[in-house]
Amino acid sequence: MPMKTARSANYNTLQGRLILDYLVSLGDRHVTVNQIVQHFRKQNIPIGQTTIYRHLEKLYSSGTIRRYTLSEESACYQYASNGKACQEHFHLKCEQCGELIHLECDLLDEIQKHVYKNHSFRINALKTVFYGTCARCLKDGDTP
Repeated sequence: MPMKTARSANYNTLQGRLILDYLVSLGDRHVTVNQIVQHFRKQNIPIGQTTIYRHLEKLYSSGTIRRYTLSEESACYQYASNGKACQEHFHLKCEQCGELIHLECDLLDEIQKHVYKNHSFRINALKTVFYGTCARCLKDGDTP
């Protein structure tokens, strides 16, 4: 019988399974580490932030989840349910509630093609995020 290493034993812990189950339950939605921490706090499940980071890194390295870098200090995560990379489109980030929204827009696709053709520059959509306020957070009467 093969001996388990500390590394493989740590990967398959109850906490690791809970984190993965939570990400799977979100479907295509993105979540930050702080949102994961808050989720487990509300459930009265003691999982520390360091543990969450460690498991997210393992899940990311194995290709189970995707990581989107929002800034030098901030990232969000998504379960990679269909194996399709999230590089074909841009993202919108609400500065009020933190939601990250997939933006599939023909106009931006054309801009991306224009930049490549006319400026010899390929935009990395995975790292391209437009910041603003989502529809849920906008107040009546606000204008863009």
